Amino acid sequence: MSWNELRLQLSAVLPDENRSLGIPPACYADDQILALEQNAVFHHGWVGLGRTDRWANAGDYSAIDIAGVPLIVLRSKSGALKVFANSCRHRGSQLLSGDGNCNKIKCPFHWWTYDLDGRLKVYPRMENAVDFDPDKFGLVEFVVAVEQGFVFTSFEDQPPAIADWLGDFERFHQPWGISHWKTTRVREFVVDCNWKAFIEVFNEYYHLPMVHPDSINWLYPEPDSIDTVSGRYATQFGATEGAAALMQDTQQFALPSAQGLQGREARGTRYTWIYPNLTFALSQDSMWMYQAFPLSANRCRVIQTICFPTGSVALDDFSERAEYYYQRIDAALDEDLPFLLRQQLGLNSKFARQGR
Repeated sequence: MSWNELRLQLSAVLPDENRSLGIPPACYADDQILALEQNAVFHHGWVGLGRTDRWANAGDYSAIDIAGVPLIVLRSKSGALKVFANSCRHRGSQLLSGDGNCNKIKCPFHWWTYDLDGRLKVYPRMENAVDFDPDKFGLVEFVVAVEQGFVFTSFEDQPPAIADWLGDFERFHQPWGISHWKTTRVREFVVDCNWKAFIEVFNEYYHLPMVHPDSINWLYPEPDSIDTVSGRYATQFGATEGAAALMQDTQQFALPSAQGLQGREARGTRYTWIYPNLTFALSQDSMWMYQAFPLSANRCRVIQTICFPTGSVALDDFSERAEYYYQRIDAALDEDLPFLLRQQLGLNSKFARQGR
């Protein structure tokens, strides 16, 4: 497919929903298009990293890859969140992997060592190097922003203001008070589908009767229309028949609604997608969030995060009751995954065409 053909197909996506075609299949299966996305989508603007309390203590860190860029997300000793390139300034080795806690960042290759603010502190056998200034060899650092408890970073030197990027996001989500909700579980896994396909299935009700007929379909009547917003996000509220993060036969284990939540918001769920790759469901008593990071055109790494109001986490029986929430969220995901794999196989076909 030529770029002119792709542009023509993309133009058919733009009309209103009753006339538009779906995104071209090549956008889910072509590594050349993924390369464009990596630069235009992930390497410009803001990208969501997770919830701020995932890195609650000094030295807590995660190694995260954003569209081919290895990063370290870390809580410094001053309490500030830091994002560094996961690349030693000596020979470029990856410094950290996975999740953990450290009091310094030590390269395993030649033992160059950095403090938690990214400053180079140990550099073996460099004493006689001419014009070597360790202050010039700190880790590459990226800007960080925190809004409503969500952490964002940007690879741009001067990214757009986060307030402009998110627009009126706070107005739609402030009633839940999620800034101080607690993260109780984080999982990471790889899915053999395009990153956009994973985000999309989380944000549409259309598949519920077919994919989730006996698990969660009963929870969700027809949702409200998508809200008109001013930021780089989309959001939609829908009433539910019970606690949306519980199965029908475990509703008796429902946790209290978030403090101060009133009216319809106390009896429903808001589904939100923050461009480009962070999406979450915000119910009266819990929040479950997904981030999808591309590994290839037909593979992505997903981070699942589950949060609850602080008051609920403090309950004596919270751990027991939370297990029922985890079971429901995992069950729905387990039902989605086979269909995402089937969809990707079809999208990979050279005969795949735009749908409606």
